Amino acid sequence: MTTMESLIGLVNRIQRACTMLGDYGGGDNAFSSLWEALPSVAVVGGQSSGKSSVLESIVGRDFLPRGSGIVTRRPLVLQLHKTEDGSQEYAEFLHLPKRRFTDFSAVRKEIQDETDRMTGRTKQISPVPIHLSIYSPNVVNLTLIDLPGLTKVAIEGQPESIVQDIESMVRTYVEKPNCVILAISPANQDIATSDAIKLAREVDPTGERTFGVLTKLDLMDKGTNALDVLEGRSYRLQHPWVGIVNRSQADINRNVDMIVARRKEREYFATSPDYGHLASKMGSEYLAKLLSKHLESVIRARIPSITSLINKTIEELESEMDHLGRPIAVDAGAQLYTILELCQAFDRIFKEHLDGGRPGGDRIYGVFDNQLPAALRKLPFDRHLSLQNVRKVVSEADGYQPHLIAPEQGYRRLIEGSLNFFRGPAEASVDAVHFVLKELVRKSIGETQELKRFPTLQAEIAAASNEALERFRDDSKKTVIRLVDMESSYLTVDFFRRLPQEVDKGGHPATSTVDRYTEGHFRRIASNVSSYVGMVSETLRNTIPKATVYCQVREAKQSLLNHFYTQIGKKEGKQLALLLDEDPALMERRQQCAKRLELYKSARDEIDSVSWAR
Repeated sequence: MTTMESLIGLVNRIQRACTMLGDYGGGDNAFSSLWEALPSVAVVGGQSSGKSSVLESIVGRDFLPRGSGIVTRRPLVLQLHKTEDGSQEYAEFLHLPKRRFTDFSAVRKEIQDETDRMTGRTKQISPVPIHLSIYSPNVVNLTLIDLPGLTKVAIEGQPESIVQDIESMVRTYVEKPNCVILAISPANQDIATSDAIKLAREVDPTGERTFGVLTKLDLMDKGTNALDVLEGRSYRLQHPWVGIVNRSQADINRNVDMIVARRKEREYFATSPDYGHLASKMGSEYLAKLLSKHLESVIRARIPSITSLINKTIEELESEMDHLGRPIAVDAGAQLYTILELCQAFDRIFKEHLDGGRPGGDRIYGVFDNQLPAALRKLPFDRHLSLQNVRKVVSEADGYQPHLIAPEQGYRRLIEGSLNFFRGPAEASVDAVHFVLKELVRKSIGETQELKRFPTLQAEIAAASNEALERFRDDSKKTVIRLVDMESSYLTVDFFRRLPQEVDKGGHPATSTVDRYTEGHFRRIASNVSSYVGMVSETLRNTIPKATVYCQVREAKQSLLNHFYTQIGKKEGKQLALLLDEDPALMERRQQCAKRLELYKSARDEIDSVSWAR
């Protein structure tokens, strides 16, 4: 195989692989960029200009649908692969990857059927391409894209927008800078009216990407010829015009072999008095070789940028493979090690949230600094220590015998009743911290990239973590309630000893029973109880957070998954494998990523191995 064939064959194989992996055009990622960076040939022409015949002449096979009006209603991406001499010719469709077609009339039928599957049996068009690969010793390595024929008017059964729709579709291909335009024009029409040349001039004004092909030379009126066009006097392009003689309708009806048709074409130019001097540069065989040679030069010029793009894509794919993770081992010990590693990765992220490396842990401080004080301020002490309620409680505590000096039982009942109100904020603080911890577990699982592969293990870790947090919450609630109960079980006596005594007008302690039941007396009792409750409130405002952090946050940091680790250690190989049962979509994504990585590494190696010497 020559260097040229190696180069073009390499590009063809990369395009073929990109196509099989779905990395062809229309995307904004490196994969579609690679497809678009590789040169291809778009076949453009008006309806009935002879596009199909040119393609069949290049391939050497009769395989395209024929008829009047719009026959090509979907783009056909045709990849030609040159095989060893004597090998059997066959075709493969991307949508039928496991089926080889050796009967090319069946290829024609499948193109028609696949078109109908997308567009229905109408004259509508679709931009979704059909991908066909042909393997033959009689072709050159090329990628050709057959596009719907340009038209000027809509016929019956077509929308009025069909003219613009077809032109827009064709433009999406020919506007790309790496697209070579094969502009097909019939020789029996004025070149000035050629739809293909008009469009090519708009997207390629310098003519650097355009190859002009003149068909139906044998159908021109007697006494006329197309030398002005073929020799570049009517319309000059950067590349030489090529004349083609298609099979006649009679030859098509008689199923004349394409190899015979090629021979007849050579004989026509060789014996033509008008074109004999150009015979060596005319015909479908010469056109195929001309395109192949041009593609070689384009590929040579594009090699550095293609190599750079391939290397960039390899880096992205390797990064994605690291992100997706490598395949899981089948050994039970290795699986257990993997599970423990994944748990530790989750645990690290969870701790980062608590310690401030990631957001979220600050919400726990918000519970202590905002929520708890606000709840304490809202407790109904005003109602409990109202003058009416204080009088009622003190009177009930005295019973039939009024207190002699100070209503101690009344004080105790008022204080105990007040302290009971602290249970609500204490438990609410525990619940609020519990909610934050649960949310951090959920976020940490979502942020542990390594876990994304294993939805079952994610669910198990979440369940084990939440179960542990429930235990920590229960312990924390018991602890904070104990703190409240401790305040109720033993009052701070020194607080009351330091309170000023009520005195009479003579400066002596008041002893009159009647005086003890005055409004001022009860107000002083309410004030004293309120002061004591305020002191306890300040104490609990400091101790409840300490208890909550100790029982919940500290335990979550130190032993969130300890019970889970114990259970995992008891599991057998099959049970471990179930935990590492990956999301099928993610497995498919890794397989696709691995295939792409293999493709691009192979492409890079092949580019390196091909000699670029001219």
